[in-house]
Amino acid sequence: MATPPSEMSPVEDGATASPPPRRFLTAPSPSSRMPSGIPFIVGNEAAERFSFYGMKSILFVFMTGHLFSSTGADDFLTKTEATQWQALFVASAYFFPVLGALASDIFLGKYRTILMLSMVYCVGHLSLALMDLPAAVLGATCEPRTFLIIGLCLIAVGSGGIKPCVSAHVGDQFGESNQHLLSKVFGWFYVSINVGAAASHFATPLLLEHAGPGWAFGVPGILMGLATLVFWMGRHRFVHIPAGGREFLRETFDSTGIRALAGLVPIYVFVAVFWSLFDQGGSKWVEQAQHMDLTIGTVEFLPSQVGLVNPILILVYVPLFNYLIYPAINRIFKLTPLRKVSIGLFVAAAAYAVSSGIQEWIDAGQTPHISWQFLAYMLITAAEVMVSITCLEFSYTQSPPKMKSFVMALYLLSVSAGNVFTALVNLLTMDENGNSTLQGASYYWFFTTAMAIAAVLFIGVAKMYRGRTYLQEEAP
Repeated sequence: MATPPSEMSPVEDGATASPPPRRFLTAPSPSSRMPSGIPFIVGNEAAERFSFYGMKSILFVFMTGHLFSSTGADDFLTKTEATQWQALFVASAYFFPVLGALASDIFLGKYRTILMLSMVYCVGHLSLALMDLPAAVLGATCEPRTFLIIGLCLIAVGSGGIKPCVSAHVGDQFGESNQHLLSKVFGWFYVSINVGAAASHFATPLLLEHAGPGWAFGVPGILMGLATLVFWMGRHRFVHIPAGGREFLRETFDSTGIRALAGLVPIYVFVAVFWSLFDQGGSKWVEQAQHMDLTIGTVEFLPSQVGLVNPILILVYVPLFNYLIYPAINRIFKLTPLRKVSIGLFVAAAAYAVSSGIQEWIDAGQTPHISWQFLAYMLITAAEVMVSITCLEFSYTQSPPKMKSFVMALYLLSVSAGNVFTALVNLLTMDENGNSTLQGASYYWFFTTAMAIAAVLFIGVAKMYRGRTYLQEEAP
């Protein structure tokens, strides 16, 4: 019996790619309903984000207060060095999407790339968990800092490699018939990210405080293993778009691909500044919280737990923006995706103006209440909704069919570029003692000014943009 067209796995003309097995669907079916594979992707994302943000939420505190050598002596980093290391790690995690996207779009396809690199990701978490083993077990030559570097490198490769593929894999499940559900699903996708992030921001600092680094880094690793299992379980429900092979190269470098990249790359340059500010929530805002009154009622929070506010706010903001704020603005003027991003950049500058004011209070010997930092989080999270969610969907719809993962990787590269900018600022202002010469409020005002300038310049870039929407073709 002939294989139905929707289940065939043709290799593109002249392609060297490996097609998915014939038992998998290779094109979206004509349907106005939600694709059946979406719950598996959303569940996978929630567990994977718990693992990433859980590890990231305690990394700064671990490097500055829990990193001991095999002899038991402290091996702590200065706060400036830890900020630089954390920024470089995040930059790496958002650089490797380029390599993961190329592997996916040319050779392996999204599903295989995600599955293979998820295993690398799990080994990285294992390496971090091993830092807590006693010296008698590890041996004198196995320093915890060595396991830290190996673990962070593997996590950067694994998590970075799957990031663009997962986002593009979501969009691949949709065709023309159900494209009206795409915005809703990317909202769900982002909500799942923040469900995982919220749980990890609450639990992982407690694990570090009460159970030690082994459990604090080990539990996120277990969740990553669960994420991989959930994703594998959904394999027969997914649409598996075949890798493009040489067709990817032809599409990328023809007039269509070049036009798409030329329009999107300038946008990503300015979005990079936003990510420079946002990702310092895991370092500089944690450091700032250490000098604030963290008591709410009868509960005293840990500095690394304050970031829990961000994912909780996301869960409230996504429906609030989609169903109230965006429609209200639309009644005043047409709210295009790039206008959302533009507004978000200005809101991010306002968020850092608040944190700069908080730091001025701290520099004067005062102890402001943590509720003031909550205000900064309310603003930066609103900016995140307008910038990050919008850019995810916009990047997918504006990229030609064979380039979906690659364009997603270029967007994620803006996160990497933003963190490289942060690392360079800390490196270039570091004195001989490992401390930045940009001290106190001047550090925060520097990034506030950079964000304000980028927001103003972005208006011109948005006005000049001319694009086109691309979705996957449906099966007959």
